[in-house]
Amino acid sequence: QVQLVESGGGLVQAGDSLRLSCVASGRTFHGYVMGWFRQAPGKEREFVAAIFWTGGNTFYADSVKGRFTISRDYAKNTVYLQMNSLKAEDTGLYYCAAGRDSNVPNPRGYAHWGLGTQVTVSS
Repeated sequence: QVQLVESGGGLVQAGDSLRLSCVASGRTFHGYVMGWFRQAPGKEREFVAAIFWTGGNTFYADSVKGRFTISRDYAKNTVYLQMNSLKAEDTGLYYCAAGRDSNVPNPRGYAHWGLGTQVTVSS
C-alpha cells in the first residue's frame, strides 16, 4: 500500500523560506511522477511542481518558477520542495502526490495522495 507523508509546513513571514518533505513508501517509484499541489480555502487544488522519479526531469507552475525547487533523494525515498521568497499567495495546504500519467499538472493523473501539510505566509 502506497503511503505519502508530508511534513515541513508552518507559519512564516513573507520573504521567508520553508522546505517540505514527502516520504514515500509501499512500492518502488521508478517510472512515477512525484508532484506537489496546493489548495487554498475556497479554491481548487492547483499544481505547484513535479519531478520524474527516474531521470529527474522537473516541472513548475509559472507562479513558483525561480522561487521553488523540487528534488528527490533515492536513498531516503523522499521528495522535497524548497520554497524561497514566500508570498502570502503561497498560503495553502500542500499535498504530495504520485502517479504515472504524463499530464504532469493534472491532479487526476495522480493515484496516490498524502494528507497534506499547511503552509501559511503572513504579509
